[in-house]
Amino acid sequence: MQVSVFVPQYGTIEAITPAFRTFHTANEFLSVFGKKPVFKVEYVGLNEYVPANSGEYTIRTNRLLQNVTQTDLLIIPPTFGDMDQGITANAEAIPYFRKLYYGGASLASLCVGAFLLAETGLIDGKKCSTHWAYISEFKNRYPYVEVEDGAVITEHDNIYSSGGASSLWNLILYLVEKYSDRETAVMISKYFALDISRDSQSQFAIFRGQRNHNDEQIKKVQDYIEENYEEKINVEELAEYAGTGRRTFERRFKEATNNTPVEYIQRVRIEAAKKFFEASRKNVSEVMYDVGYTDTKAFRDIFRKITGLTPVEYRNKFAKFVEIP
Repeated sequence: MQVSVFVPQYGTIEAITPAFRTFHTANEFLSVFGKKPVFKVEYVGLNEYVPANSGEYTIRTNRLLQNVTQTDLLIIPPTFGDMDQGITANAEAIPYFRKLYYGGASLASLCVGAFLLAETGLIDGKKCSTHWAYISEFKNRYPYVEVEDGAVITEHDNIYSSGGASSLWNLILYLVEKYSDRETAVMISKYFALDISRDSQSQFAIFRGQRNHNDEQIKKVQDYIEENYEEKINVEELAEYAGTGRRTFERRFKEATNNTPVEYIQRVRIEAAKKFFEASRKNVSEVMYDVGYTDTKAFRDIFRKITGLTPVEYRNKFAKFVEIP
């Protein structure tokens, strides 16, 4: 199986080499297990030598992308820095991505490599994952793509995408398992000390109220929610505060923030709860009351829905202090 790892302009070595190294390592483990190596791995790019990490490294490609007429799997790592700059610098590659896909290749974007993938138009009307911090920008740039908020891996019509940062390893492991076997993927996860089972990036997400819109009345409501999240807040009061009817308010709020008013209140409260768990010794009940909840089950359910963890699991994982027995 031919695996081609695209080396983008304005890329970083930490996102380009994992796929290359992992598929090579998979071959080594397959040999150890007495099986035939599966993967033939190469670097492809627009130039023979491509700088990475602002010139700190240079990667020599095995083939120019223009000479790749067929491959089984094309990996698209992210660019870093200014997104417009990265897209412009790699624009020449986009037609080749499309050509390879229509020629039978599977495509897999890593992290914000989803932006280059989306430039092809191949995922219009389909699902896609990307780094949680770039979801709003991605939705604005590619309104016809359905972003799976919080997903680590998305698969649709032989097109794969991953969430943020270390999520790229989860997608690579998934592809190793898909094209070889579970045993090899498990061995690689142990070798590189990776969590093979993680299926959500929500526990790592930091909610920053979506404000890249021009509806000043909705921004005013957002300010109110963020300043009074511990109080009882209902949608009717927010609509009145915005000077409009409830139905119109809910529609405008959803259009501006990609959340309903209730969802926004929940996310603001849970973000506050996360900060309490990270930086204080308050127990679950104390934090629950501090952020405006009175029902323990409701708080736990909403917290888990948004973060993927229970309040106790989150505190144990991210607290800045260590309990002394």
